[in-house]
Parts: sequence; structure tokens; C-alpha cells
Amino acid sequence: MRCVGAVLADTANFRGEQNSFPNRGSLRGFDVVDSIKAQVGAVCPWTVSCADILAVAARDSVVTVRSFDQIMKEMCA
Repeated sequence: MRCVGAVLADTANFRGEQNSFPNRGSLRGFDVVDSIKAQVGAVCPWTVSCADILAVAARDSVVTVRSFDQIMKEMCA
């Protein structure tokens, strides 16, 4: 599975923006995205884009944070 976004495209043959000076130390979670890409690519190669993966991951992380926040509010009430 290939990524079009320069931030996600970082291979042995192409140095993307993951480790470029402006992004160094500020961007994280590439290992998670790479793992998701590998798992999805094994089931349906060339079907799901990196943008799709990032959209779903962002949605799920918001749901997780909101759920945790709600649990903490209920516990502290």
C-alpha cells in the first residue's frame, strides 16, 4: 500500500517529511498507521488509502478520548 501524503511516505528509497527538521519530534504515531496499513493491505490491497486510514484513526481516537473523559467525569461526580 502506498501513501500519497509526504508526511506518511517515508521508505528506504524516499525520505518523506516524517523526520524532516520542522516535523522532528512533533509528529508521532507512524508505527500505528504503518501497522494499520499493513493489516488492511493484507486483506484488501490497493483499496483503502492512507487518507481513509487516518480519517478512521482520528475518528476512533476522538471517540476513545471522549469516552475516557466521560468515565472520569462520572467517577469524580
